[in-house]
Amino acid sequence: MILTDLPAGFHDDPWPHYAALREAGAVRQPDGSVLVGRHADLTAIYKNTATYRSDKREVFAPKYGDGPLFRHHTTSLVFNDPPLHTRVRRVLTGALTPRALEGLRPRLEALVDGLLDRFAGGCAIEGFAAAIPVEVIGDLLDVPRDERGPLRGWSLAILGALEPALTAEQLRGGEEAVVAFEAYLRQLVARRRAAPGDPETDVLTRLIEGGDLSETELLHNCIFILNAGHETTTNLIGNALWLLDRDRAARTYPVAALIEETLRLESPNQFGNRQTTAPVTLHGVELPVGTDVHLCIGAANRDAAVFANPDRIAPDPGPPRHLAFAAGPHVCVGLTLARMEGRIALERFLARHPDYRVTNCRRSSRVRFRGFDGLDVALG
Repeated sequence: MILTDLPAGFHDDPWPHYAALREAGAVRQPDGSVLVGRHADLTAIYKNTATYRSDKREVFAPKYGDGPLFRHHTTSLVFNDPPLHTRVRRVLTGALTPRALEGLRPRLEALVDGLLDRFAGGCAIEGFAAAIPVEVIGDLLDVPRDERGPLRGWSLAILGALEPALTAEQLRGGEEAVVAFEAYLRQLVARRRAAPGDPETDVLTRLIEGGDLSETELLHNCIFILNAGHETTTNLIGNALWLLDRDRAARTYPVAALIEETLRLESPNQFGNRQTTAPVTLHGVELPVGTDVHLCIGAANRDAAVFANPDRIAPDPGPPRHLAFAAGPHVCVGLTLARMEGRIALERFLARHPDYRVTNCRRSSRVRFRGFDGLDVALG
């Protein structure tokens, strides 16, 4: 399996290729990087921060050059190690408090109900799933509603530039999105400094008043919050609707269990990355210092060594063991919010349309993120 030269049909059905990856243990890529996909390996790598680092400066410099995308991805939380990661994560965790999230619940429920009032069938991505996270994160940061229009486009362009094989158009689009996003956030931050909100419920005010972030760190971690909470949650909701069309009997399971199984079987984020800081040998493959390691979350979450029924909806009675939110010190800081959005969206959709069916779908052609560009639904 070569990430930059995927076989035909991969995006629709990557699972045979992921099974072969698990069997091999580790697969060398033409650029010298290594692909791994066993659950035990990913868990160990996520937790071993001494041998596997998250800092991507060396990896991203040749990919992006010294431009806006490099500035963003090397400043935001996800691609950094301590001390920056620790400092930024502390501020973000302090901002995403249980009180702040619970304060969102009534607005989230009203948002979902309003979307369902207007949804008469058709594309469930544009008409439902994609509309939820951008509004939720907009509410968290208290972005005025009439200013939220460009947010989704900016997010898609920036995240699209993370693909293993990057076109000139994707690079240009990602850079333009970062510049536009920065410019907008500078204005928003200036307005919030002049008129602060309640730091207990307004995440942007909390980030500003936290005092530990430079202006650049503040702007790029706001972009990170908007990006990380947008496409992945859109994919989670769309993937859940698709899965439950293929296995209609599973609609009787508790919604919380269905969300966890969607996260496992159709992980919105399919890959993570680390870089070795010491020589390592994995399944007979030597990884010198500085080797880029691709962590295939989609493969690990269907590992029969961990999951009794790896390829179908089969809720685990214990705590979730999937790696959709990664693991270790870099476990997703927004996982509680993502679960809340997914559960409320799916619960209310099923309550209104228990017999819905998918009539057509168009799978996204991204490697790192798994979801749908289009998911047409008939309400029955």
